[in-house]
Amino acid sequence: MSNKTYEYNTYIASTSERVWTALTTSSDTAVYFFGRKLHSSWIVGEKVTFLRDLDELDVVGDLIEFKPYEKISYTWTVPEDTSIRNQPSIVTFLIKQLEGTVKLTLIHSNLVETDFAEASDTFAGLNNGWPAILSNLKSYLETGKPLQAIKA
Repeated sequence: MSNKTYEYNTYIASTSERVWTALTTSSDTAVYFFGRKLHSSWIVGEKVTFLRDLDELDVVGDLIEFKPYEKISYTWTVPEDTSIRNQPSIVTFLIKQLEGTVKLTLIHSNLVETDFAEASDTFAGLNNGWPAILSNLKSYLETGKPLQAIKA
């Protein structure tokens, strides 16, 4: 049953425009998202894909909502995933400018138990992977480089 949700907030010393660009541009995602390159036309209903090295498909989804500098939402399907799901999971990013800081909220919904990993010393499981990715994004936007320990 797909009924679990994972939510994570982080605060980034940046602008909503720069955070938006980092979330929607493949040259940026390749830096902070374990080398994944994001591709989309950004037209609601069209595909959103993440490609690994050698252009191997890692994640595919459909764009649900696209409000520049505020909100992006898309379905999230990993082709290799063998979990039983009633519906695809959904990734939503909310961007809120707070003076010189951006509050970035990630909401990943329609999850199943196998999406989570109990071990905390790994990037496996959404509960471990998303904090690493968003910490990498924060470091990248604030310092110009990703964290050394979790570089792609």
